[in-house]
Amino acid sequence: MSRTPIQTDAAPAAIGPYSQAVRAGELVFLSGQIPLDPATGELVAGDIRAQAMQAFANLKAVCAAAGGSLDDVVRVGLYLTDLTQFATVNAVMSEVFTPPYPARSTIEVSALPKGAGFEVDAVMVLKSR
Repeated sequence: MSRTPIQTDAAPAAIGPYSQAVRAGELVFLSGQIPLDPATGELVAGDIRAQAMQAFANLKAVCAAAGGSLDDVVRVGLYLTDLTQFATVNAVMSEVFTPPYPARSTIEVSALPKGAGFEVDAVMVLKSR
C-alpha cells in the first residue's frame, strides 16, 4: 500500500522528521498538533482553552488538506500536561466536533514540545476516490 504525505501551510510545519499527516488507502493518520500559530510558529497566548482551540484549528486545516473534515475523524488522542484542565478541553472538543463524536483517549504527560499544555492527534477515514 502506498503512503501519501499531506502538507499544508494552513497548519504549523512539522518540527521534526515526520509528515503533518499520511494517507494510506482510506485512512489518514494525523500527527500531533500543538497550539502553534501557523503564521508565526509561536505558541498562542492564553489559557488551556486558547491552546486547545488553536490545536484543533491546526488539526482541522490538516484534515482539509487531506480532503476531509473533522466530521471524518474516527479517533483522537488528547495529551495534557495538567489533567485538571480536562473539563475545559472536553468542553472545547464538544464545540469543534459534532455527534457522533470520535473515539478518544486522554493522557496526562510530563511535557510537550515547545512548552505546550495540550496536543491532539487523530485518525480520519475518507471514502475511496
